[in-house]
Amino acid sequence: MQGDKLVHEILEQQRQMNAALQKNNENLVEQVRRLTEQVSFLTQKLYGRKSEKTSALMDGQQLIPGVFNEAEITADTVVAEPEILEKPLRRTRAGYSRKDAFANLPVEEIHCKVDAADRVCPDCGSELVSIGQKLIRQELHYIPAKLSIQNIYAESYECRPCRKAGKPAILQARTPEPVLQHSYASASTIAWTIYQKYVQAVPLYRQEKDWKAMGADVVNRQVLSNWILKTTQEWLQPVVEYMSQIQKQDRYLHMDETPLQVLKEPGRSDKTKSHMWVIASSEHAQKPVRIFHYAPGRGGKYAKDYLSGFTGYLHTDGYSGYNGLTDIKRCQCWAHVRRGFADCLKGKSDSERQDTLAAQGLAYCNKLFELEQKFKTMPAEHRHKARLSESKPVLEAFWTWAEDALTRVLPKTRIGTAIQYALARKNDLETFLEDGYCAISNNPAKNSILPFTVGRKNWLFAGSPAGAHASACVYSLIETAKANGIEPYAYLNTLLMLIPGSDYRKNTTMMEQLMPWHEFMQVLRDKKSQADSVAVYTSIA
Repeated sequence: MQGDKLVHEILEQQRQMNAALQKNNENLVEQVRRLTEQVSFLTQKLYGRKSEKTSALMDGQQLIPGVFNEAEITADTVVAEPEILEKPLRRTRAGYSRKDAFANLPVEEIHCKVDAADRVCPDCGSELVSIGQKLIRQELHYIPAKLSIQNIYAESYECRPCRKAGKPAILQARTPEPVLQHSYASASTIAWTIYQKYVQAVPLYRQEKDWKAMGADVVNRQVLSNWILKTTQEWLQPVVEYMSQIQKQDRYLHMDETPLQVLKEPGRSDKTKSHMWVIASSEHAQKPVRIFHYAPGRGGKYAKDYLSGFTGYLHTDGYSGYNGLTDIKRCQCWAHVRRGFADCLKGKSDSERQDTLAAQGLAYCNKLFELEQKFKTMPAEHRHKARLSESKPVLEAFWTWAEDALTRVLPKTRIGTAIQYALARKNDLETFLEDGYCAISNNPAKNSILPFTVGRKNWLFAGSPAGAHASACVYSLIETAKANGIEPYAYLNTLLMLIPGSDYRKNTTMMEQLMPWHEFMQVLRDKKSQADSVAVYTSIA
């Protein structure tokens, strides 16, 4: 009896040990699976394609029965009769036209002739006579930039009768105000420096080499930095502040933020992360504006401060810092939801993608974006009705699917995190159904902040808080100009030729004419002479 009890205890201990080992094995298998998924995802992120397009997965919409029931269109194969061409067909690249591409470039003609002494017929020795010329080819000729010194003189005029009467009267011609006092920098040199750094992402130390190569040895990176800082503080910042006032009158804005390293910040380590914020107008705005703000942090207090005076719809990502905003209707981004499902499929083969929850979730998101593309050209009222009739059923099916799928996945897996992200933001993700002017994604803000992130990879950090504020000012002007179809260098150069010496801060009419959407500035879009704009503005001033 005692032996049977001992055997029973030993067997029970072995059973418990086996159960513990089995559970431990299952945990290890799950951990290996998650780590394998993580390695695959990071490998794809590091070495794979950056595009999030999922054309191959669009056929996967059939994974969701009863949602995307569209009639299949079939047609009998028709053999078209061959087209008879009068002239040989010259194959060129699709969408490429050399004539249109070179339409705005000056043309220089080079005529190659035979020397007069060589114009002799090799057969009979008679003189050869010209019978015309043939265009052999076109070449794109590069003319390197060059510098020149402009000596500005002011001519003086005297009234001779007054001088004879002992009342000298002298009139001196008015000269344009310099952009920076006691500086040899002109509007064009400062505009080019700003353009190179903030549009072309060329750091100042590399620009310094270019200036020296052109013969300007006195221009170094410190001089270039001073040009940018003083110009933004003295002239450009009021223009940006006026743009910001115009932007807050809109009812639909987009907002985003990205990290930035700033040196020499009082009371903070150089390694502490600061942030650059951007506020972008809706793609339907009549006056598109992009405003950048530098802040030493990412707290919601900065968003509240920058949006002071704005009431309407705000499109953002899922960052909780926006939750404290009042008098604002939050509209969150479906592109972030879609990215969560797309990330689950990175590094997997086509066969592994099929019949997965991630592929199903991605198909729902793709369908919503497909409908948005269909509604894109509609008026806002029609788009609102179309969303309620076509997008809303897809949303309802998605939420039902997400709630069911969440019960079948582990919460800390990548697919579990993607589903939880969407469900936690359900109300804000449905806000776009309320108004036809609302957008389904936060792409206007993302596209505006992208040039900043590209530049950050090259110049790495801002040398001081003043430099970070200057960068925010310049990016605001550049991205707003691009949103209005104006080439940034032309806009900056025109601004710096116009505003020094003018009363634009107090004159609303003059300030409005400096805005890139104004017809006064839109001449730059048509590539007309900047001199005409300067002359008109100067006469008003």
